[in-house]
Amino acid sequence: MADRSFGEGNMKRLSEIGIGRTVVIKSFENNEIFLKLMEMGCVPGEKIRIEQIAPLGDPIAITVSGYNLSLRLDEARNIFVEEL
Repeated sequence: MADRSFGEGNMKRLSEIGIGRTVVIKSFENNEIFLKLMEMGCVPGEKIRIEQIAPLGDPIAITVSGYNLSLRLDEARNIFVEEL
């Protein structure tokens, strides 16, 4: 789903979002990781809240679909989001 429509709002990578922010998933850069993320509830249109970021930046803890999930920084870099 390498659908990167940067013309929409202010799209960023999930890895660039700060703690406490809520975003909506817009698309994925890497098709290989798309299925794995989709199985974890990370689908386009889903809201994500950044809960914690490890001291060295990897991993990050998010809330998605009502549960907590940890993502590696390289996974978060593949998710394009729009801030609410």
